[in-house]
Amino acid sequence: MLKTNKIIPLAVPHMSGREQVYIQKAFEENWVAPLGSNVDAFEASIASYNQVSDAAVVSSGTAAIHLALELLNIKAGDIVFCSTFTFVASINPALYLGAKPVFIDSEEDTWCMSPFALKNALEEAKKNNQLPKAIIVVHIYGQSAKMDEIMSLAGEYGIPIVEDAAEALGSMYKDAPLGTLGDFGVFSFNGNKIITTSGGGALIAKNPEKIVKARFLASQAKEDAPYYLHHQVGYNYRLSNVLAGIGIGQMEVLKARVARKQEIFKDYQKGFTEVANVTMMPELEDAKGNRWLSTFTFDVNESGKTPEDVLKLLKNRGIDSRLLWKPMHQQPLFQDAPFYEDVAGDVATKLYNTGLCLPSSTQMTQQEQEYVVDTVKRILTE
Repeated sequence: MLKTNKIIPLAVPHMSGREQVYIQKAFEENWVAPLGSNVDAFEASIASYNQVSDAAVVSSGTAAIHLALELLNIKAGDIVFCSTFTFVASINPALYLGAKPVFIDSEEDTWCMSPFALKNALEEAKKNNQLPKAIIVVHIYGQSAKMDEIMSLAGEYGIPIVEDAAEALGSMYKDAPLGTLGDFGVFSFNGNKIITTSGGGALIAKNPEKIVKARFLASQAKEDAPYYLHHQVGYNYRLSNVLAGIGIGQMEVLKARVARKQEIFKDYQKGFTEVANVTMMPELEDAKGNRWLSTFTFDVNESGKTPEDVLKLLKNRGIDSRLLWKPMHQQPLFQDAPFYEDVAGDVATKLYNTGLCLPSSTQMTQQEQEYVVDTVKRILTE
C-alpha cells in the first residue's frame, strides 16, 4: 500500500521546462502586456496543431465562447441551445448577452449532447417559431459528441454550432480535431486543463475572417485610427505576452500529455476490469478522446454509497476526486429554463448521481494510480 502524507491531486499543471525560455523572451523584449511575439507564436502553434489557418488567444475559454456568440450576433431575447451536462462557463456568455438558454440532455454512448433530445427540441422550436440562434455542443471530459448526427440536425435547421472543446484539446472525431467541426471552436488553458497558461483560452473558426474580428472585439474594439476611435462595444480579452510564453512551452509537450492521459485511463480501465459495478466513461469507435479526466460511474444500490460518500472516503485516504458535473437544468440559476431529455430519460442527472472523476494528473506515478484503484475497490465493496 502506498504510504504518503501527500494528497494525490485530481489534475494539476505539468510544466515542460521550456516555459521559462519564452517568459524570459517577453521580459527581454519588455513586452509583458497583451500582444507581442509570444502571442503570435502561440496562436500559430494552436492553429497548426488543429489544422486551421488561424486562432485567437484570449483571457479564458469563457471569453472565447462570449466572442463566438457575439460574432453570431446573439442578442437579448435570442435562444441558445446548450449541453446540460457541463460547467456553467459553457452558458454564462449567453446570459451576458441576454439570451435565453435551453438545455439538451446527454446520451449514454458519450455523455455528450443527445441527438435524440436535440431533434425533439428543434422540432418543437420550429413549431413555436423559436429556433435557436446557436447550439453550444460541449465535448465533456475530452470526449467527442456524436458530431455527424448533431451537425446534420443543425444543418437541417440552419443553426450554427459552437464547439465547447475547453476540455478537449488534442481529441479527435474521425480525422478531425475537436473544435474544427462547427462554426467556432473553443479551448481552455485553465490550470487544471491538459495544458495551461495559468488562465487563458483560444477561439478558432471555419471562417478565418471571424478570427480577425474576434481579435478586434477582444482588444476593446479599437478602430485602426491615429486616435482612440470606437464604433461598438469591445472587451479586454487578449492574452498577455507572458502567459502566451507559458502556452508555447506547453504546446511543445501537448502530444505527450495527451498520450499520458490516455495511458492513465487505460490503466484505470484495466484495474477495474473485474469490478462488476464500475463502468469507465465510454468512447465512440470513430473518436479518440484526450481523456482529460478519467471518470467512471458505479452501481449506487449495490455499493450502498453515493458519489459524495465515495468522494469523502477517498479524501480521508489521501485521494482527491470530484463529483461529475451537476447538470445545468438542475441549477437554481436555470430553474425556469426548458430541458429536453434523451430517450433513456434524464441521462445527465443519472450520471451526476452515479459518477466520479479520478486523479488524472500526468505526473501521477504507477504506484499512486494502483493505490487509487485499490482504494476505490475497497470503498465500493466494504
